[in-house]
Amino acid sequence: MAMGEKLLNYIDGTWRQSSAAEYLDVINPATSDLLGRVPLSPAAEVGEAARAAAAAFVSWRRTPVTERIQYLFKLKNLLEEEFEEIARIITMECGKTIGESRGEMRRAIENVEVACGMPMMMQGDFSEDIASGIDEIMIRQPLGVAAAIAPFNFPGMIVFWFMPYALAAGNTYIVKPSEKVPLTMRKIFQLMERAGFPKGVVNLVNGSKEAVDAILDHPAIRAISFVGSTPVAKYVYSRGTANGKRVQAQGGAKNPIIVLPDADMEMSTRIAADSAFGCAGQRCLAASLAVTVGEARHTFTEAIADAAVARTVGYGLDEGVQMGTVINQASRQRIEGLIQQGIDEGGHPLVDGRGATVAGYEQGSFVRPTILQNVDPGSSLVKTEIFGPVLSLVHVNSIDEAIQFVNGGQYGNMACLFTSSGAAARKFRSEADAGNIGINVGVAAPMAFFPFSGWKESFFGTLHGQGKHAVEFFTQTKVVVERWPKEWSRQF
Repeated sequence: MAMGEKLLNYIDGTWRQSSAAEYLDVINPATSDLLGRVPLSPAAEVGEAARAAAAAFVSWRRTPVTERIQYLFKLKNLLEEEFEEIARIITMECGKTIGESRGEMRRAIENVEVACGMPMMMQGDFSEDIASGIDEIMIRQPLGVAAAIAPFNFPGMIVFWFMPYALAAGNTYIVKPSEKVPLTMRKIFQLMERAGFPKGVVNLVNGSKEAVDAILDHPAIRAISFVGSTPVAKYVYSRGTANGKRVQAQGGAKNPIIVLPDADMEMSTRIAADSAFGCAGQRCLAASLAVTVGEARHTFTEAIADAAVARTVGYGLDEGVQMGTVINQASRQRIEGLIQQGIDEGGHPLVDGRGATVAGYEQGSFVRPTILQNVDPGSSLVKTEIFGPVLSLVHVNSIDEAIQFVNGGQYGNMACLFTSSGAAARKFRSEADAGNIGINVGVAAPMAFFPFSGWKESFFGTLHGQGKHAVEFFTQTKVVVERWPKEWSRQF
């Protein structure tokens, strides 16, 4: 798009200019180049999208599921054709490396592929002769209009945890992308337009809090999916459910990885570094706490410090770059402030990534990998989601202490264990209070056919995104009990 171009909304099958009084600049966080301008659409435009989606639902739900998924097959092919272009857009507006952007879009496409199995996944149940001459049937039907409120850190993938399943199940859809990274979803909706979805079935409304509140309040919107920080997730969940909507709200995290003395230290260090510093730490499955047990303290500490120093930081489109930027200068300042807070609370900056500059990109929002050693387990930093490339080191004496530490945290998105002991792995898998568990894995991201299972303050709701959970979330069950007495059929 042309530099400074105003983004449009996509409502009822047409691209429309917003009546917004305010536009925000979309900035490349590495170069500080202006990429476009996004409208903060008023509530009325969310209402227009909701009415269009509600009108389209009448015929879309009656479209056979085998026909609905044909649009997803077309979309999958278009996403493959434009794969590299979408990945470049993600890197330009989000700051991650091109490899990370490609990985993000690969998972998005996998969700489209899984949703194409909807003819089987939304099948119901049938029991004949539950009583004499009476049969009982359970069928799944779509809810109506659903919406996603998306975060900035995965502008391409996260909407696909929800949208393909909602559409395949017969719902119509509204997406409100993050105002920080709207260009990726703009490109994807151009592809959805090319795929030929009927007008009103898919809608895109740019905006900020006013648009979010309109989604939470509009009576035509029946289900809402959200990913973001815990405070906002609580707000979305409470306001949405108070209005009678189904809500699944993914919140923040403070993910611990546990390193036992018997772990393969070379492998564990490499995986831990990728987890903590991949996507510049801006993902809900990033490791932010490394808990060393016993003798692992000395070997892991030295190795992870070396890995942090060696990581190549720069513009994500440049060859050889291993870590890109954080999302903007405000985030950089917040992260650096939290690093200082950790130091003030007694942590030692083993590797200090503050004040980073990259040659040729001096205006970029860079924070280099940071490691804080000897962090007090009771400090406020241990409880705070930094959402940046910062790894805090905590030491305990046994796996029981490590599990107690994990379970004492307010979040429950992910917990990982590095060990060569099957018994220790089984114990951890059974007892750790987190919805996504990794064993010798640093990012326990579920495949598209498994739910993204956050617990505690990391998730509000019952049914998660992806797989069977998404099918259940976007459908409602109807039970039919039928009797057809023989004498009623004698005329035939």
